[in-house]
Parts: sequence; structure tokens; C-alpha cells
Amino acid sequence: MGNSHHWGRRALCRWAGRLSNCRWRWLKNALIWSFIRHYKVDLCVAARPTIDSYRHFNDFFTRTLRPDARPLAAGSEALALMPADGVLSQFGALNEGLMVQAKGHYYAVDDLLGDSERAAPYQHGHYATIYLAPRNYHRIHMPLAGRLCHSRYIKGSLFSVKDRAIQRVPQLVARNERLVCHFETAYGSCAVIMVGALIVSGIRTVWQSAQLYPKTQDWNALTAPTLERGSEMGHFCVGSTVVVLFSQTMNWQADLSAGVAVQMGQALGELERPKESIRPKEMT
Repeated sequence: MGNSHHWGRRALCRWAGRLSNCRWRWLKNALIWSFIRHYKVDLCVAARPTIDSYRHFNDFFTRTLRPDARPLAAGSEALALMPADGVLSQFGALNEGLMVQAKGHYYAVDDLLGDSERAAPYQHGHYATIYLAPRNYHRIHMPLAGRLCHSRYIKGSLFSVKDRAIQRVPQLVARNERLVCHFETAYGSCAVIMVGALIVSGIRTVWQSAQLYPKTQDWNALTAPTLERGSEMGHFCVGSTVVVLFSQTMNWQADLSAGVAVQMGQALGELERPKESIRPKEMT
């Protein structure tokens, strides 16, 4: 039964992917218009505010915004930014490498990253989880300036990440398909994890934009992308969740609370600098 459900979810995702890339004008416009009405999408902040300007539904879903739509919070380089629009579902300190998925449900950072060695810096670090609803802006941005040192695509399940599933499916976040991106920053290690879900038809990054499922790769000094705080790092082709990990102590913004709506670029909190500065160095 489990396998049949798994393949059924994948078949649904493949079908949804083909439909979302259909270029028939009447069909893609009908899909976009129905979606806007149902989810009350605000196209006024989009760089292209008319539905005719989108090639297909996926082009609309991954829409860019006007340059002034998401101003970045002012502050020092230690101020981490919200990486995405959505709902801040959980945040706080890791407890012996465990994170909260929902009340009474936990999952391990080792399982999330799929690599115990790379998970080591975060065992007593801090994390934030942002759930992206269908109506949200679906591009993911850098919480801090950093250099990519490792990316890993983990093929997993495709459970829904809606609140009901999060409450019922154990370790769902660490079981779903996901892309793990590790960055070196002036404030320690930072990982951005883009978690797939039901109907998600791909994850793209700015450094491997042609690949629907970016490959696992180590990056050296010649190949590693360096991204500025607030710059785009990738997007979901449809839906999902972002988890951000910090190895250093985070002093969270006082007005944050679980369950609040957030926007990319708003302040997440101030990070404490490591005792010995570990600004991105030349990698071998």
C-alpha cells in the first residue's frame, strides 16, 4: 500500500508538471485566472501584472516581483533575513540536533541533511521553517551573504506539507524530496533546505538553472557561486517548505512567533559572530 501511494503521488506530480507547462493560450490563461481567484493572488506586486504575459502556468507560479516589492530589512551583515514569503511555522534552537516539526513531533538534523558530518555544526544551532502556501511568491533568497560549498539533492517522498500532514506524518520534513545547500558565511555555517511536496514538479537554482533537480556537488574556489544577502538562490516549480539552519547563536526578532505570515527580506534575527572569524575562505 505504501509503494502504491508513493508511485501514485509521483504520477500525479508528473501529470501536474505537464499541465503546468502547457502553452495553449486558452488553457494556461484559464488555469492562471482560476488560481488567482481561488487563492486571491495579488498580481499588482508582480513584475508582469497581466496573465497574458506568462508563457504557461508554471511561468506565472514562479513569477518575479517588482524590484520595490520586497525591501530588505536594514541592519548589519549579522542580520539574517527571511528567505521566503509564507508562514513561519517553527523556529528556535536545536536541542541535541532535534528540530520541532509540530507539537509533539521532532526530526533530526542528521536525517534532514542526510549527512551526519555536515550536520555536526548545527547540533546546537538555530533553525527556522517557512511554509509556502500556493498563493505565495515562490522564489527563495539568501538569508546571509555566503559562498556555496556543497549542494545535495535527496530523492524522497512527496507528502503534502499542509498543516494536517505536518501534524500526522512523523519526520515528514526529513522524509520528503529536498535540495540541501550548504554555505560558508562570516557568521558560521548556514544551510538552506528546499523541501519538495505533493505536486511539486521541480526545484531550480540560479547556479544550475537548466536542471529541474540540481545534482549533488562539492564546489571549489573556482566553481563555487557567492551570493549576496537577499539575492535569489532558487525557486520551487510548485509549492513547499524552506528550512534554514545556522550554526551560530541567533537573537531572534522580538515580534516573531510561530504561525505568523512573513515576507522575504524582513528581519529574522541577529547572529553572533564566531569567536574566530570564519569568513568564506579559499576552498580546495
